[in-house]
Amino acid sequence: MNKSKGQVQVGIKENFIQFFLLVVINLFVGSMVGLERTILPIIGEENFGIASTSAALSFIVSFGFSKAIINFFAGDLADRYGRKQVLVIGWFIGFIVPLLVIFAHAWWVIIVANIFLGINQSLTWSMTVNMKVDLAKSDQRGLAVGFNEFAGYLGVALMAAVSGYVASTYSLSPEPFYIGIGLVIIGIILSLIVKNTDQHLKLQSKQQKNRAQSISIGEVFKQTSWKDRNLSSSSFAGLTTNLKDGMAWGLFPIFFAAGGLTVGQIGTVVAVYPAAWGFFQLFTGLWSDRIGRKKLIVSGMFVQAFSLWFILFVDTFSLWIAGALLLGIGTAMVYPTIIASVSDVAHPDWRARSLGVYRFWRDSGYAFGALLAGLIADTLSVHWAIGLVAILPFLSGVISFSRTDETLQTK
Repeated sequence: MNKSKGQVQVGIKENFIQFFLLVVINLFVGSMVGLERTILPIIGEENFGIASTSAALSFIVSFGFSKAIINFFAGDLADRYGRKQVLVIGWFIGFIVPLLVIFAHAWWVIIVANIFLGINQSLTWSMTVNMKVDLAKSDQRGLAVGFNEFAGYLGVALMAAVSGYVASTYSLSPEPFYIGIGLVIIGIILSLIVKNTDQHLKLQSKQQKNRAQSISIGEVFKQTSWKDRNLSSSSFAGLTTNLKDGMAWGLFPIFFAAGGLTVGQIGTVVAVYPAAWGFFQLFTGLWSDRIGRKKLIVSGMFVQAFSLWFILFVDTFSLWIAGALLLGIGTAMVYPTIIASVSDVAHPDWRARSLGVYRFWRDSGYAFGALLAGLIADTLSVHWAIGLVAILPFLSGVISFSRTDETLQTK
């Protein structure tokens, strides 16, 4: 295709400025989650006297279910009203989150704040990844998603460390959450600058004629959830990955505090995990474009399981850092790869909806992980909760190995 002025082209290089701007936007999207990651479980115990682990993890349940439910509709909203419009709306909803936490007088206010955080994350993160996939060629999807998730989880890691430092220097609240107001303002400004990707999507749709294009949201749900073995296996892998993360989000601060670490040390360990998760996605996404999706998904699920068991059986700060690093690498192996795999299978006309269904199941894992981990921790112990949850990503690795095909489309 010859390049001409004003002509829409698909490709990361051809759309570098817009692609880079979307990377930066997702850095701030992830920072909204990182703001809470270190300190909210501790706030529940110290500021509101939440003794039950299940009750303390209720904010993750509210976050996970709201994010999952909105994910289901986000793709359809994007197809109807445009990616950019949904992105901007998501950022305005984000304003509510730090304000509610700052003025929270009871734990239920924190839970409500996390409902809005889930909505914010669903609309903004979904749109940045969809817009990058719209801009990328079919053999660049792993790289595109890798950059998106790298930026998002780099933001999670940086803000997890910063919020832990601010909390240890000043107090658990409100000082760390003043930063959140600034994050939202920057996110809105950048999202108003970025261009929509509807023309790139139309071009991809014209180029891909090998599947029926007219498909209802109900049929997309069935295909992604159970009818298509590649899409459904991806959904289960995503669910178990975030189920593990929901457990880690809620129990790691409690587990490491019981191990004698300070708030600052906890912030460091908690930050290493998403930092590795984010950083290595730069390479794993690109790697999946070279060697295929299946190998990385299967091995990444196994690495996640063994990392959790490793963390359980060591008891020093340095070894916990190593375990968190390994857990992040395992997560990085699967996170962009699964999204790229779903994008490989779904037609451009219903890809956003299929990704929405996948993200519905994946982010339900946050809630299921918090519920399961809290129940096991209250019944048995935090140690048992971590160890038993690790079985699920291991099982997903077995299922992905035995049930899925290689989905990378090679020319």
